[in-house]
Amino acid sequence: MANSLKGAVVLPNTNDRAIHDERDLVILPMLKRLFDLLLTIPGFLLILPFLLLLALLVRIFHGSPLFFSQVRPGQNGKPFRMLKFRTMTNAKDAAGTLLPDSVRLTPFGRFLRSTSLDEFPELLNVLKGDMSLVGPRPLLTEYLPLYTTEQHRRHEVKPGMTGWAQVNGRNAISWEEKFRLDVWYVDNWSIWLDIRILWITFIKVFRRVGISQDGQATMDAFRGSRSNN
Repeated sequence: MANSLKGAVVLPNTNDRAIHDERDLVILPMLKRLFDLLLTIPGFLLILPFLLLLALLVRIFHGSPLFFSQVRPGQNGKPFRMLKFRTMTNAKDAAGTLLPDSVRLTPFGRFLRSTSLDEFPELLNVLKGDMSLVGPRPLLTEYLPLYTTEQHRRHEVKPGMTGWAQVNGRNAISWEEKFRLDVWYVDNWSIWLDIRILWITFIKVFRRVGISQDGQATMDAFRGSRSNN
């Protein structure tokens, strides 16, 4: 019997592998959530006076409301209400239609965007659990039916305040490249990767890199990829 087993190939136990994968699905999100809270709670308290000052300036330059609030798809497409400081006025033409973004975007609003200060209220979304510090950016709900099957995988994790696509071009790269980077993050996530992305984000924001596409105040709307699987 012993001789017959000599040199035999030992195959991995598929049940053990399934249990390991199932544990990862539970433990890894818990670790990511703990990481978010350990950074966000003390960080939010530390910058709270600064946030109140920003809120006052937004009120002076843009009026009320203070926040830009919009429903966005979160993890698995579940909708949530994302918060940002307003960077535009509500200026309209004679017909009551909002003017183009480039007209409504104020100099102060442009400064908020270039420094990413407009995104600080998203810390409240992180505390609530709708977002993470790092992950694919939450985009418009109307984009959901335009994604390819592969692009839709960006919703397998919580959306983030910053992400792998943001530190690799942000709004200066194409939608297809952005989605490819988002899916790469989903497949390669780790705490160390999140730390790396947060550090690079700080450097990018300080240098004000990749804020918008050439000749645009904001990025062009996504209209679907050429190949929609």
